[in-house]
Amino acid sequence: MQYSDLVQEHFEHPRNVGIIEPADAEALVSNPACGDLMHLYMRIENDRITDAKFKTMGCPAAIAAGSVTTELLIGHSVEEVLKLTRADVNAALGGLSPQKVHTSVLAEDAVRAALKKYRQR
Repeated sequence: MQYSDLVQEHFEHPRNVGIIEPADAEALVSNPACGDLMHLYMRIENDRITDAKFKTMGCPAAIAAGSVTTELLIGHSVEEVLKLTRADVNAALGGLSPQKVHTSVLAEDAVRAALKKYRQR
């Protein structure tokens, strides 16, 4: 499978890999169809995401999606991040093939799940 240069860069040199303990927002999501798994962590101060980290098991596109998603989160308010969509993740990666667009869905699901838990506490 051919990946864009940006996807390849985020796969080979992923940003913000790791765990935040304790995290203010955290979610573990998976795609049962392909087996990809993303664990997303966020630190939130004054309703602003000050740090985000991820751990992903999956294809290069899934790892790249986790990496770019953390970059899209850091520095933004919770309200701004709630508007983040799979299309935003896809665009930030320079476009994903139709076979790999599910990885941007995984990232969007992780963000939404983490922020849902954050708001419920």
